[in-house]
Amino acid sequence: MRETFFGGCGAHQNQRKNEKNVFCLHCCLSICPHCLPFHRLHPLLQVRRYVYHDVVRLDDLEKLIDCSNIQPYTINSAKVIFLNQRPQSRSCKGSANACFTCDRILQEPFHFCSLSCKVNYMVYEGESLSTILHRFDESDFAISQFEGLRVDGSEVIDEDSHFAPTSSYSNTTEATSNSVISCEPNNTSKKNKGKATSNRRKGAPHRAPLS
Repeated sequence: MRETFFGGCGAHQNQRKNEKNVFCLHCCLSICPHCLPFHRLHPLLQVRRYVYHDVVRLDDLEKLIDCSNIQPYTINSAKVIFLNQRPQSRSCKGSANACFTCDRILQEPFHFCSLSCKVNYMVYEGESLSTILHRFDESDFAISQFEGLRVDGSEVIDEDSHFAPTSSYSNTTEATSNSVISCEPNNTSKKNKGKATSNRRKGAPHRAPLS
């Protein structure tokens, strides 16, 4: 949960599509698709993106840790779990079912909105995390699962694309605003120029005739 995903890979910073979207369970670090050949014998977990947040498929994550009481979300016909707590504008303090850690509103009967919320709650309560960790079969996380994963990350769940119209609108609005801003100085300069000329005419000194 402390790892940073979907940032550029330092080892392959000159390569295209070098976002780190795989977690090596042996090395305990995030890697990019270009790193896969160097971890071919290690168990690997794919991390996906949904609305700018890291998620893992429930089928994969529950092989590693007890995901009970964590609310899953269905994305592209697959259930996923958020890795970390998401920021929210306000918390729920009423009678609605809410996350034990961050007060985010949840569906019944779930108690946590993310894996980190469950872990943080257990640590706060003094419970041992070893009770929710599972021994896993490394063959379930073999590199063969990434044979269909192209280097361009086309297999990554990325719901951010759904916000493309908004982004396009924002860019258009920004471009329009820039156009307006870029025109204003010209209009202002013309007005100032005319005003300055007028001022110069009115402010011309009048000399008294020589006697």
